[in-house]
Order: sequence, then C-alpha cells, then structure tokens
Amino acid sequence: MHKRFVNHCTINVTLIPDGPILIKSGKEGADPTKPDMEFVETYHAGGRSIYLPGSSLKGAIRAHAERIVRTVGKDKRDSNNWNLLWANDPLNDKYDYLQNKSPSDIYKLSSFTDKMFGNTSIASRVRIEDAYPDKSQPLKIEERNGVAIDRVFGSVAVGPFNYQVCTAGEFHTKIHLKNFTLAQLGLIGLVLRDLDDGWFGLGFAKSRGLGTVQVKLNKAVVQYPGCILSEDKQQICALGSEKKWSKTFLLGAGEFLELQEAQLYGFPTQDHQDTPVAAQEMDLGFGVQLTWREGTVKDLFERSVKSWSHLLVGAK
Repeated sequence: MHKRFVNHCTINVTLIPDGPILIKSGKEGADPTKPDMEFVETYHAGGRSIYLPGSSLKGAIRAHAERIVRTVGKDKRDSNNWNLLWANDPLNDKYDYLQNKSPSDIYKLSSFTDKMFGNTSIASRVRIEDAYPDKSQPLKIEERNGVAIDRVFGSVAVGPFNYQVCTAGEFHTKIHLKNFTLAQLGLIGLVLRDLDDGWFGLGFAKSRGLGTVQVKLNKAVVQYPGCILSEDKQQICALGSEKKWSKTFLLGAGEFLELQEAQLYGFPTQDHQDTPVAAQEMDLGFGVQLTWREGTVKDLFERSVKSWSHLLVGAK
C-alpha cells in the first residue's frame, strides 16, 4: 500500500525562541575566542547561519508523541486488546515480533508511533525540514557561562564553561505527513500544542529551562494526488475507483483503500471529517487540495483530534 501516495499534509510552522535555546554543534572548534559549546551552523541563503536541524526537531516531536500515546495507552502491545494504542520502549524493544512478516503485517504489528515515525523495518511517514532563520527577524545570539555542581560536596565539579544560545529570532520549517490517518494528524497537532505551551523543549539543557519555543502555525495543505474534482466542483473523485466524497472532506488514508486492503494494514475505512474548507485543484490541474491559511490551521487540528479521540474511545 505504501508504494502508493494517497494523501499528503504539509504544515508550515514558525518556531520562535521563548528564552535561550541551543542545538549544540558536535565539534569543538580550534578558535579559542569561541565558546566551548557552539550552536550548530550551516550555509544558508548565501551565508553562514545557525539553524535547527530537522533531525533534532523530529526527535523531540517523536519523543513527546510517544509520551502522549503511553499516557492514554501502554508501552507494549496489550495481547487482550490489540486496538489499544501503544508506543514501544526504544531501549528494550528488539522487534522480534516483526521478524519474517509480510509488509502489511509489519505495519499492522508496529506500534502507533512507529507507524508514523518508522522503525528498523518500516520507513517514516513523517518528514521535518531543517528550520532556517527568517532574515526579516534578526537573530540575537548570546554567550553564557555555567558550572556543574558536585551533588555530594556542593562545590564546582566541572567548569566554568561557556556556551552559545539564541534568544530571539524566528525559524521557519515544514512538517510533512504522507499516507496518514486523521488520528495520526491529530497526534501531531497535540504535540505542536504542547510544544507551544512549553511542556517540552528543544536541544540542550531542557531541564534547566532552555529550549522552549512558541509555535506559530502559518499554513497547512492537505493533498489527494490521485483525485480530481467533479465537473460541477462539488465532489472529490478518486481516479481508478468509484469512490466520491464531498468537496469539503478531510480524508484519512483508509478512505482511499478497498475494504480488504484497509483491513490488511489495519487502516480505518471510515476516516473523514467535514471541514469549512473547499477543495481546489492542485497545480497543473491534476490532484485535489484543501488549504488552511494563517489563523485557521487550528481548525484542521481540532477536526483531526476528533478522530484521535474517537480512536481512543473505540479502543477501550
């Protein structure tokens, strides 16, 4: 099934430091005038600049998504209730239950979060781009000093050392989901809400107050590349099948599959929400998309969280 491309969501996000933030470079430079711990840098827009690596963002988002799933579900599969959501323990899970299985069984047997972010047997359906600074919002880079205190003697154990932090600016990134269910999209919405609320942070020294950011939802686009609009523009029509939906429907991956294939992978076949957004043709006049502009993206997440909640109630 995943060799096809039935739906795709792109969420355009701005991350604004709500205090000091540091994504550490893995190398220590030879320049003695630079701090001991530097912000990771790259070449972007014609010059050298700090940035937030997509891998760092994805790691933090995945870790919090797993926390949410374990909170409402379990940390291992419930053999008495396979519908109960679970997120595995990455340190102790050897994935023995995925050995010598078919692709559909591997997806079906994987945990809820592994289905989204991947594991050793299946690819990730979530992709997060590097977050680069917005040049119209100047970055503020500071150098700070610190020491590590010995817990027994109360004296300085290590240090003093200095480190570089960013305290102001804006970073733009995009989050992509493909072949997603609405519950999976709802989980991403909950994670972004919690990141904006400061429930978890990004990068170095999060337990010491660093890494909190504000999350600004700029735009979201949900696309159905294998669909077209009907002649009267009132329905979304799947090519190669007789499936049709209202032009305002937000559709999960299971809606595009035949019943047998959906059951094989464990996708819900009734996975849609009505929205106030009307579908439009994609570029080149092929494919269909729904667009949530700035100020309305929360509506997309509110509707997908309904599917997330419905999934939890149904799993009890």
